[in-house]
Amino acid sequence: MLASIIETFRNCFRIPELKSRILFTLMLLAICRLIAVIPAPGLDSAALQEYFRTVGAKSGGLLGMYGMFTGGAYEHCAVGTLGIMPYISATIIIQLLTAVLPGLSKLAREEGGRIKLIQYGRYLTVALCLGQGYFWAILWEHAGQGDMFRGFQGNLVLYENLFWYRIQTAIVLTAGTILMMWLGEQISERGIGNGVSLVITIGILARLPDAVVGIRDSFFPAGGGEAPLNPGHAIVLIVLLAAVIAGVIAVTQAQRKIPVQYAQRAVGRRVFAGGTSFMPLRVNYPGVMPIIFAQAILMFPGQIFHSLYTRFKLDLFRDLALLFEVHGFFYLTIFGLMIIFFSYFWVATQFNELQIADDLKKNGGYIPGVRPGQATSTYLHNAMHRITLAGAVFLTIIAIIPTLLYTLMKVPYAIGQFFGGTSLLITVGVLLDTMRQVESHLLMRHYDGFLKKGRIKGRF
Repeated sequence: MLASIIETFRNCFRIPELKSRILFTLMLLAICRLIAVIPAPGLDSAALQEYFRTVGAKSGGLLGMYGMFTGGAYEHCAVGTLGIMPYISATIIIQLLTAVLPGLSKLAREEGGRIKLIQYGRYLTVALCLGQGYFWAILWEHAGQGDMFRGFQGNLVLYENLFWYRIQTAIVLTAGTILMMWLGEQISERGIGNGVSLVITIGILARLPDAVVGIRDSFFPAGGGEAPLNPGHAIVLIVLLAAVIAGVIAVTQAQRKIPVQYAQRAVGRRVFAGGTSFMPLRVNYPGVMPIIFAQAILMFPGQIFHSLYTRFKLDLFRDLALLFEVHGFFYLTIFGLMIIFFSYFWVATQFNELQIADDLKKNGGYIPGVRPGQATSTYLHNAMHRITLAGAVFLTIIAIIPTLLYTLMKVPYAIGQFFGGTSLLITVGVLLDTMRQVESHLLMRHYDGFLKKGRIKGRF
């Protein structure tokens, strides 16, 4: 088995085009990591790094999400602190607006409309970057005064002219994100895999060495004291990791195939023969978006109620802040319900069964036993409704695994995120997509690849 895997990797470098694409992708990803560690001018990054070495990075909330997607760039006051997320956010906003605004929906169906929408997304990315860059400039300016860098002593800003510092930091962070966005597009065009997704994945995997060190210290403490985890925990973690990865791969690729029959038709003097095909409906159609939406919303109520309690000293605000503790039962319940809600919300806005039914009717296709038109639309709606529930429940289970590991076994979130949650879903999904693209290049040259009919081969 190991020999077959090694031989497959060797085959990747025997094809000149594939070899150049892989090396090009690795080179640009290395540049992205450099952007995530080069400090922005006017900031004492060494002081903040020393703070995180002494106190430790926060594992949850806003900083936890930023650290996950950027590989901890904010700890270095880096040029790439914003990461690629403003571009992702702008793309999502444009997609949602396309689903609800008739003008954008019409533009998307026109020739060249998609290019125009991508251009709008880039403009929106710049606007989001400027706003978020200014926010980070204020945050670094007042480090230690709020909840973000609690306990930090000293001053991160080296400039006396704070107005110029804020403007400069916002522009520099915006330039860093735009550069990473361009690098991602270059990877998609001239490299291998989806460039933007790979940029996010490399940021997540940048946390892996710290997680490995954390696992080692959990079983073998440096001071020789009592280990928080024992061999029984190790067995549980290994089995859980294997089961979660297998489940993520299975559900990510799972789909329901709707049979479609095409009747024989004539276009001018040409006659097109009928045939049978399949329409794949993905079980996990929304991907990781429901988890990201739920996390983004639930990170604020607890902080707001905590700030109100600090200011007004009312027990009501304290009790509400405790309800939204990340490890509480109430938080997990609301978190799971929001994931299910946003799963259906994403499907409702992005899956247009009316358009699909209309396209089938125009092309002479129909689902056996279902009348074309409105009946087909209803059938697709009901089918998607059922499989979305299965995908939403799966996402909920995966999303709460890091929290359960911390609650039951005291596994830190920095380690638990690699056993479930958004990090694992993104990493597995992106790696599968990249392997499919490598597979296509190998099969074109008659080499044996990684995948077989969309699934990992038995030798793996």
